Parts: sequence; structure tokens; C-alpha cells
Amino acid sequence: MFNLNPNIPNPKDTQWRIELDQFALTYEKELSALAWILTQEWQDKTETLGIDLKPKPHFVACSRIAIEELNEKVNGNLQEILGILDGYNPLEEIVIIGIGEGQIKLINFKPKIQPQICFNEVNLELNQLIEKLENIMGERFTSF
Repeated sequence: MFNLNPNIPNPKDTQWRIELDQFALTYEKELSALAWILTQEWQDKTETLGIDLKPKPHFVACSRIAIEELNEKVNGNLQEILGILDGYNPLEEIVIIGIGEGQIKLINFKPKIQPQICFNEVNLELNQLIEKLENIMGERFTSF
């Protein structure tokens, strides 16, 4: 987690990070499938899957340029995220950027099976998969 606010957050204000981690564990296969298919669909291969929790949880594309610009504004505090983005293999690993109130959280994992196989096993079209996961997030993340 990278706190973009210099004030130490109240623990209740950071509960979303814990719940986002739990969501990623529970829906590893679906998130892996989504990340994989989006990397195939996006013209700009420097985009990264993001979850924006406001106004309601939804998926976004995070451009490399936007992350670099934000990194500059927060005095290099996102340098580690940029390094991970440079080195991860989207055919084997998943990277998702969680966006909360003044905070960024990186979710990075290697799924039990390859992302492409996850997509085949989930057996949903892209829009159906996004809708399913956004609905689940909307139900789970009601207190943010």
C-alpha cells in the first residue's frame, strides 16, 4: 500500500485494502481471466487493470503515463509500482492497482493456473465477466 496522504490514516479508513486483498484471493481465477483478456484487447500494452472504489467499485485502465505523473506528484512514492510494472509477465502474473480515498494499493500475484487458462475455464465473455465482478464488488465494498 502506498499512502498518498502524508497524514497517518485511521485504521478504519484503510479497511478497504484488507477487503480488496480478500476479494483478490476469493476471485483469483476471475480476476486472472479479466486481466489476461484485457491485456489482449487493449491497444496500449502499457495499460494496467485498476479497481477504482469511488463512486462505486468499478474497473479502470491505468495508463503508464498517468502512473508516472502521479509518481512525480507524490515525490517518487510509486517507484516500486513502476518497477513491478516493468518486470512482470502478464502471461503468468496479475497486477491490479487498487485506488482508494487518497491511497493506492498494488495487488500482484501469480495465479495457480495460467491467466489464459483461467479465462477459458471462467467461460464468460468480457462484458459478462466485468459485470459479474463489479456487482460482487458493489455488494462487498459498501462501506467505502
